[in-house]
Amino acid sequence: MLQPNLDHETIMRRNQEAKIVRRVVFIVLTLLVFSIVGLGIGGYVYIKGAFEPVDASNKEPIEVEIPIGTSSGTIAKKLEESGVIKSALVFKYYVKYKNEDDFQAGNYELTQSMEMKDIINSLKDGKVYKEAEMTVRIPEGLRINEVVSKISEQTDYTEEEVQEKMKDKKFIESLIAKYPLLDEKILGEKVIWPLEGYLFPATYEFYVKDPSLESIIESMVKKMSTVVTKYNAGIQESSYTTHEILTLASIIEEEAKVKEDRFKVSGVFYNRLQKGMPLQSDVTVTYAQQQSKITVTYKDTEIESPYNTYHESGLPIGPISAPGESAIDAAVNPEPNANYYFFARPNGEVLYAKTLDEHNQIKEKYIQEWRDLANKDKE
Repeated sequence: MLQPNLDHETIMRRNQEAKIVRRVVFIVLTLLVFSIVGLGIGGYVYIKGAFEPVDASNKEPIEVEIPIGTSSGTIAKKLEESGVIKSALVFKYYVKYKNEDDFQAGNYELTQSMEMKDIINSLKDGKVYKEAEMTVRIPEGLRINEVVSKISEQTDYTEEEVQEKMKDKKFIESLIAKYPLLDEKILGEKVIWPLEGYLFPATYEFYVKDPSLESIIESMVKKMSTVVTKYNAGIQESSYTTHEILTLASIIEEEAKVKEDRFKVSGVFYNRLQKGMPLQSDVTVTYAQQQSKITVTYKDTEIESPYNTYHESGLPIGPISAPGESAIDAAVNPEPNANYYFFARPNGEVLYAKTLDEHNQIKEKYIQEWRDLANKDKE
């Protein structure tokens, strides 16, 4: 249908209206772009400013107390309330983004002149201005009965008190509820020490004169939880649970003393597990016996225990010692190899073999070293 002819005045009016519409749209879009840019610039300036010192010229010390078990969010609030940082929100999300959550408890001396990265480093390194009232040092590879002795030696608690707390079901249940790291399996009927393998070996400083026994033990569980978190992705990719990885790590800790060997020994254990072969680790036998021996006999290997890897296939019921981080790393990241056997000499050297015949030849050659060492230990 043909459109009627439009007069000149109508055409001019419509052109004018179109110009006005285009101008309005242009103005609206311009304002919208400037608003987005403004918000972006404002956000950038705000975040950038939050990383800078509150007052670069103010070096007056500010005391900030970080109690044991304090979350990163609570730490952020404390720092902002103390005037040490500008934004608790920026601090909180920054440490989450950087996975910087391994903060140490203590009384810190911080200043408004410090940048956020320096504050984070201080909290991670545990650089405090106040001397610790008590220090507890736990070496790697100790079994809980040895950890009990170490705690007793360095505190006013008796071995009996520490032992009782280590087996206190109510206390352990409270830890399980607080730390997902802990598996309900640790309260199994045949488990010798529920917290075996979950007390991270490290140096612990306490800033109260008489820390409770619960806080001492919880500090070790918390530290283990923090360390293991770094390997969560690798554990999830493996076919094993965290409890099983810590169990394997504890065996590796006792079997291989040199860091490099731990990854190779882990590879051997993985090979045996994948083939359905028993691990046949001597250290699991001595743990089942709750003894400390240099060598084990054939009779020893016949002990019926869920910890004895000669008697039981697969991994033991639970960890047999306190693994350090390198042993945990090795348990998560074994070094691929074609070996199914290894023999550790008294001097720390580990010899590997692909076949039983090859292993027996190595064993025959060097077993006398262990016999001599065992006889000397009896004297």
